[in-house]
Amino acid sequence: MKAETELIIRIKRFIFILHNSSFIIQKKGFTLLEVLIAVAILSIVLTALYGTFFMSSRAMEDMDESMTKLQESRKAIDILRRELEAVYYKDNDEKTFVKILDKDLYGKQATQVEFTAFTTVRPGLSKISYYMEEKDRKRTLFKKIGSSFGKEEYEGADIIEDLEEFTIEAKYEDKWVKTWDTEITKKTPDEIKISLSVMIKGRKVTLSDTARPMYGKTI
Repeated sequence: MKAETELIIRIKRFIFILHNSSFIIQKKGFTLLEVLIAVAILSIVLTALYGTFFMSSRAMEDMDESMTKLQESRKAIDILRRELEAVYYKDNDEKTFVKILDKDLYGKQATQVEFTAFTTVRPGLSKISYYMEEKDRKRTLFKKIGSSFGKEEYEGADIIEDLEEFTIEAKYEDKWVKTWDTEITKKTPDEIKISLSVMIKGRKVTLSDTARPMYGKTI
């Protein structure tokens, strides 16, 4: 009898343990509603993260494009400044000259400048010109370089695309003028100001520098 009683007690303990274990397992699981809510929340979080990442990526691309345009503009100004400082002009020599022509392109300043100088690009005296024309519906700065003594025409190479304005001014008696012709003035300007304007994120940005022709001038 005693043995039967102990067996019944053990069976009851075993059933109790099984009951508690199933209770714990049930508590650790998720219902279908809970899973759906979790998936919905995760979707919202991932959408927000993707939007933030996309906006950051777009901002970085815009910044890179803006920096590239500014670097190209600064490089073009620096090259033109050095070329203008190396201008070679000799009175009564028609092969040497400096000409600044005041022009516009669709209402925007588009100066054309032509001059002779010695450069590292090619041997001998070179004839160099900068001008702005439309290309693919964008205002583009072009450059031509060739021999000052030859009559052949050289095709212009595009320097910068999507410009707003290109301005060259010469200093004459403490004033900045937009035209110059050594055939009339019989001398080169003491100073030449170069300005390039570009649009950066809807805002007009102008970069400027000043060249001081050195040939025939006292240093």
